[in-house]
Amino acid sequence: MDWLWFVLVGLACLLAGLALGFFIARKTMMNYMKKNPPINEQMLRVMMMQMGQNPSQKKINQMMKAMQRQQDKK
Repeated sequence: MDWLWFVLVGLACLLAGLALGFFIARKTMMNYMKKNPPINEQMLRVMMMQMGQNPSQKKINQMMKAMQRQQDKK
């Protein structure tokens, strides 16, 4: 009977550790992405020029706002 408690406690600790680790990693990554956004206006302008588009400031602002809204949803 002692081994049963040992297994149950071990499984409970494993599940708790996995859940805690997941949430800590998620929070850390969200803070990192907020501090270091993956794309800025200059990078967006260069990408559009490489694709053969002539980017206007209005178009860049629209794309940046759309990306910001998408990030804020999550």
